[in-house]
Amino acid sequence: MSDIAVKKFNSILPSERRNSCIKKGTMKVMLDPPNDENLHTIQSVSRSNGSIASKVSCGGLSGHFEAPADPIAQEIEYIPSEDLTPIGDVEKSLLTLLHRLDSKEWLTVLEALNHVRQLSIFNASEMVDILNAVVSLVIKAMKNPRSALCKTAIMTSADLLKAYSDQLLETFDPLLLLKASQDKKFVCEEAERALFGMTTWITPNPLLQKLEPYVTHRNPRVRAKAAICVSKSVSRLGVHGIKDYGLEPLIQLAAAQVNDQLPEAREAARKLVFELHGAYKQITPSNEEPDVNATLYQPDGWEQYCASILAPTAAHAILRITCNGSSISPS
Repeated sequence: MSDIAVKKFNSILPSERRNSCIKKGTMKVMLDPPNDENLHTIQSVSRSNGSIASKVSCGGLSGHFEAPADPIAQEIEYIPSEDLTPIGDVEKSLLTLLHRLDSKEWLTVLEALNHVRQLSIFNASEMVDILNAVVSLVIKAMKNPRSALCKTAIMTSADLLKAYSDQLLETFDPLLLLKASQDKKFVCEEAERALFGMTTWITPNPLLQKLEPYVTHRNPRVRAKAAICVSKSVSRLGVHGIKDYGLEPLIQLAAAQVNDQLPEAREAARKLVFELHGAYKQITPSNEEPDVNATLYQPDGWEQYCASILAPTAAHAILRITCNGSSISPS
């Protein structure tokens, strides 16, 4: 090529030269579209090393192009309790359960949590010996910042509470109350389900003793969840259960919430007041009770009773609810 021809070629803009090459077909780059066969291969490679290998044809030469590696999106399946099935090898699972629950690999912990759920439903008696250790590790998983692990741990706690009920009272932890009061909606909703389920699975009298301190918690959301749980538990006590527990402390619990800043706490307190007022009207004093108590359970003594155990403002709030009871549903 002469010097003049070289100068003319060099004077052509790079874009024009590129277009000229493409038109002449000197280089063609093509990514094969994913068909049924290579789509399976792509998915397999993606799962194994986090990148997709695509075939590249360049001027008749075949090679591979490695796409930038992206983090693998883990798809977590949250299995409802009713859809869980028994574990095949229970003995083997139990032998390694505590080690797996305490693993540093979160997917290993996740699998172990689901095994705890299966065992609590189908093999509860076989997990009793390690139950306290299991509960401690489930609580640890609930504190994990990874939402998927936290939610699965909450689901696990619900299955444990349902299976072992009163056996877990000694290991009661307020963490469910805290999780039900946080901002992550799908975690919050799961914790609520576990909390409200707990009020039906655990004997109300001892559960109320555990819940009492949280009705006056500094976090208003925690107070609200605790107030709802207290209301649900008291509704299971019945008249005699309320009398045995003590009408006075229960009314004081309700009075602490009737003017709370959150509407759900106030509504729970209203329901509790109706429950207690109804029980009050049915309670009759025994001959062995002191005279001062004998007058409290008269039909016209409700106002006097509230005034005797509450501050004036709190008593007024309670009486206002029962006086307007016809316009508010207790259910």
